Amino acid sequence: MASQTPTLHQRIEARANAAIDPAVAEFARSLADDAGAKAVLFYGSNLRTGSLEGVLDFYILLPGEQRERIWPRVSYQEREAADGTPLRAKIATMALSTFAKAASGELLDTTIWARFVQPSALIWAADDTARGQVIEAIACAAQTAARLTVALGPPSGTAEEYWRALFRATYKAEFRVEKAGRENDILSVNAEHFDGLLPLALTAAGIAHTVTNGRITPALTQRERSHILKWWKRRAKLGKPLNFTRLIKASTTFEGAARYAAWKVERHTGMSVEVTPFREKHPLLAAPSVLWQLRKHRRTHKG
Repeated sequence: MASQTPTLHQRIEARANAAIDPAVAEFARSLADDAGAKAVLFYGSNLRTGSLEGVLDFYILLPGEQRERIWPRVSYQEREAADGTPLRAKIATMALSTFAKAASGELLDTTIWARFVQPSALIWAADDTARGQVIEAIACAAQTAARLTVALGPPSGTAEEYWRALFRATYKAEFRVEKAGRENDILSVNAEHFDGLLPLALTAAGIAHTVTNGRITPALTQRERSHILKWWKRRAKLGKPLNFTRLIKASTTFEGAARYAAWKVERHTGMSVEVTPFREKHPLLAAPSVLWQLRKHRRTHKG
């Protein structure tokens, strides 16, 4: 009798077809049309909760070669759904070809495979070829992550122990401000997504392993482990400088940064911030005046 266990690609394709609110799907389609995209991925907490509040997270994947050396390009947009519901989105844009290379671990980047081993939905694709390329890239992200999990983790352990070791290492390598234990949050809120994923990814990556009573024992030689850790050491060393460079670039090229910041300030403090033409064009130069406004607002509303 044939095994009923799906392959990694089958599982990812099924997850990529997650039900999405029509308003979010229409937003994605519109963004794809405007950008001439090959595909759009939807990810983040709104994918998990189905909520339209907060900020929707999209990755727009473009045809051709990567034009910018520092990627992705980040932007922010606000639109209204057909029923008038306000929608807000943070959008990362890059070439599909570069996304695929990053997912496979070919590049020095750690953000793509670490992000897309987590849940995402292929919300729009230009055609079946583009769809297949994105599914393949996400499968590669899972394999890249799986190889590192077994190199970083114990000789034998639960899938959760391996994933925890992975995310602890990747968060440490990135220039991010995350509370301690963030890896536990990722695993707890996405438990269904990660359930059974690691054995499938290890099989696809060609890493022999056994699973006994919920414990995974990879057949990884010391040479193989050393090779993977050497690969990781270089990327971990460059993780913070690369992330910092991206933040510097985003501070000057983040399209819609003023509107995004204004929304964040109002959401978290209740203070409305007027987005003037100057603030829209020069968000960094405008920041001190907004901070002064915020300080006065807090004094006024203290207690």
